[in-house]
Amino acid sequence: MNTLPKEERLCGIKLITDLYQNSSSFLCYPYKISWQIHSSTDPFPAKILFSVSKKRFKRAVDRNRIKRQMRESYRLQKQEMLFLQVEKLSKPLFFSITYIGKEISTTDLMLKKMQKTLQQLAEKMV
Repeated sequence: MNTLPKEERLCGIKLITDLYQNSSSFLCYPYKISWQIHSSTDPFPAKILFSVSKKRFKRAVDRNRIKRQMRESYRLQKQEMLFLQVEKLSKPLFFSITYIGKEISTTDLMLKKMQKTLQQLAEKMV
């Protein structure tokens, strides 16, 4: 299941502010991950938010390209790296991935770093 539907994305100002206020976080360069195991019942095991700082990347074209690369690398690896661990919890995982790098990375590098990031997230959940 290599899709990323809208229902799997974290939306809503209340959920996002709750995530950033009550979450744990860690760095795995070029990403910063904020995560929280939420108490709600949700049909999807994980909801995700992608963000890129406007301070570092002024042009919207660059921010959109980075977010597109992040979504693609997450979509390709979420099933094998993350979902097997999250389904054991029986509660949904809400998390955000923020790009903190100073320049645009290649897609291959982002794919490798996303794999490492998802492995670390799965380890921290247990």
